[in-house]
Amino acid sequence: MRIPLSSPDVTEADIDAVVSVLRTPRLSIGPKMEQFEKAVADLAGVAHGIAVSSGTAGLHLCLRALGIGEGDEVLLPSFTFIAAGNAVLYERARPVFVDIEPDTMNLDPGKLERSITPKTRAILAVHTFGVPADMDPIMDIAGKYGLPVIEDACEAIGARYWGRPAGGMGDFGVFGFYPNKPITTGEGGMVVTRDSQKADTIRALRNQGRRENDGWLEHRLLGYNYRLSELNCALGLEQVKRLDEILDRRAAIAKQYCEELEAIPEVTRPRPEIPDGRLCWFVYVVRVKNRDAILKDLTGQGIGCGRYFAPLHRQPLFAQFATPGDDLKITDQVASQTLALPFFSRLAREQIHEVCCALAAAVRRNT
Repeated sequence: MRIPLSSPDVTEADIDAVVSVLRTPRLSIGPKMEQFEKAVADLAGVAHGIAVSSGTAGLHLCLRALGIGEGDEVLLPSFTFIAAGNAVLYERARPVFVDIEPDTMNLDPGKLERSITPKTRAILAVHTFGVPADMDPIMDIAGKYGLPVIEDACEAIGARYWGRPAGGMGDFGVFGFYPNKPITTGEGGMVVTRDSQKADTIRALRNQGRRENDGWLEHRLLGYNYRLSELNCALGLEQVKRLDEILDRRAAIAKQYCEELEAIPEVTRPRPEIPDGRLCWFVYVVRVKNRDAILKDLTGQGIGCGRYFAPLHRQPLFAQFATPGDDLKITDQVASQTLALPFFSRLAREQIHEVCCALAAAVRRNT
């Protein structure tokens, strides 16, 4: 693509930090990991950070640490990346999909309580596209029924909800650092929590089930190889130092998009801000009618675009969990129109203008 959908923001300082690790004998479970864990936990305002191999791994380990298993139900939005649903299936639990709010595209708290049954064991709230979910009513409902809350903040590092950091409001928060995220470790993720016992369990689970006081070949739990290398952590640690700068730059890019797209009434722009909070602009997603034709038109011109998201309940893997009585009308409506435009920290003003002109022309040709 002439203008890609996403591109990582890696500096010479980032590269130097990774190279410096290669000059040491510690390439895994070392000081960079501990420093990176503390930096991200501090961002979330909690005591514990546990670096893992991906955001998906982080979600899985949260569910595992909660003892969720076969026959249990986990409430989550269908309008999300497939990793959230997959993590539920890893433990043979049942995903129960809750509809979303049309503006934020996050789980709708007003539709949450009606989905709770005696089998419900957890709520997985996703901060979609870096917009914080409406956590106060979600936490109120969770408290009423004694349910733990996992925040999928993989797209929302640095976001704030009424002054509070995303990832630090629920029982667990999970961040992702894939190359399309605002900060990246290449591959990687992080679980954050206030619960020291659950943190110890997750640390053991990520390292083949070995607890801190176990011997080298002692394993008390069924665990996984979900470790994150020192190389990844060194990169993440350098990236975290620039987080405010990166988020400010992405907010400026989103602002330019909003201003230029105002002239195209057929395009519905994302909500640009939230009260007393902060977005983490992960992607810039608009809504258009005849989305698939417009997407094909733009990609044919070398402009990277994406269908964000294909709802889980419409995918073959999850169709078995959908029921005729499910109320997912907003999810279906929104998902049929969403189009992610090129969006990354080093996207130039000229490229944004080109994308907007191309989108305007594509809308005229296809509507």
